[in-house]
Amino acid sequence: MSAFSLLADDRHARAGVLRTAHGEVPTPAFMPVGTQASVKGVAPDELLACGVRVLLANAYHLYLRPGAEVIAAAGGLHRFMAWPASILTDSGGFQIFSLSRLARIDDEGYHFASHLDGSRHTFTPESVVALQEQLGSDIAMVLDHVVAGDADAALAEEAAARTLRWAQRAREAITRSDQLTFAIVQGGTFEHLRRAQAQALAGLDFPGYAVGGLWVGEERRVGLAMLTVTAAELPTHKPRYLMGVGTPEDVIEAIARGMDLFDCVYPTRCARHALVLTRSGRLNLRNASYARDLRPLDASCSCVTCRTYSRAYLAHLFRAGELLAPRAVSVHNIAMLVALAGEARAAILDRRFWTWREEQLSRLGGLAATEP
Repeated sequence: MSAFSLLADDRHARAGVLRTAHGEVPTPAFMPVGTQASVKGVAPDELLACGVRVLLANAYHLYLRPGAEVIAAAGGLHRFMAWPASILTDSGGFQIFSLSRLARIDDEGYHFASHLDGSRHTFTPESVVALQEQLGSDIAMVLDHVVAGDADAALAEEAAARTLRWAQRAREAITRSDQLTFAIVQGGTFEHLRRAQAQALAGLDFPGYAVGGLWVGEERRVGLAMLTVTAAELPTHKPRYLMGVGTPEDVIEAIARGMDLFDCVYPTRCARHALVLTRSGRLNLRNASYARDLRPLDASCSCVTCRTYSRAYLAHLFRAGELLAPRAVSVHNIAMLVALAGEARAAILDRRFWTWREEQLSRLGGLAATEP
């Protein structure tokens, strides 16, 4: 049986089911980020109650601490972090890109110094496959060469070519049949590179495909345009993952362009700064206007935070420095994005996605829908 079934589409938008060794994931789906094998401040049972069926952990960080051997000895990443559903592990390419002052790159791989203790390490396409197989995640990403959003054509072409060569090497290194390995499309902000690499990677017949190197400093309209041209070249019968995107507006627009999976630290990072995501826009609980506001964060939300606490109570907790405040808002923000993706799925299945999209973007306040 194929790992992915496409159940319906409404123009570009898609609804499907992704099957992994740890269960089914209805798509579109938002994945919370648990970089260190933990979604900051949120327990596994709370994530499950939010409707989360797949989350992301980071192979780079887990390689450095606590080490893949510790996780393997615990029975794999699922047992180590007490998470029963699906896990996607990132390869570390973006993390090394973001710590570029500590790294150099050549055709062999990334050579980098640990940001923890300065120790020297090398990631190759083969070693990253072996690392993620040892971790035991359900979905593993190939090593890729990420460049900044303002990279020129020569650098973007070099990175795209290297990413393709590394994907070929990673494909040959796979030994586990119960782990889905996704290739990553690079190409900067250049349409011809994006199209060419998506076509070449599609020819390698990976179980799934990711779009990387976007939302890394380029203008939003440019990122959306690159996403549109890339998605058009990806296989329709394989899952598609847009890396590092998690605002409500961007999730909606990515779904409109044919993406199935999304991840971002955005909902938990917002929560730590008292920023609440609602279906009618954002609330900053540090504003004085919420000190006596006894309404829930979002009347349309059924999460445990909205069923239990008022805006006034949570605003008080933030001012008092209580840890419950960012935890409770993190639960809500994650639940909001998971529910948003679920509503998009229902709208696609009913062939009413485009009307739903316009309604949601209008309610969120602001960003006009752009044509895919």
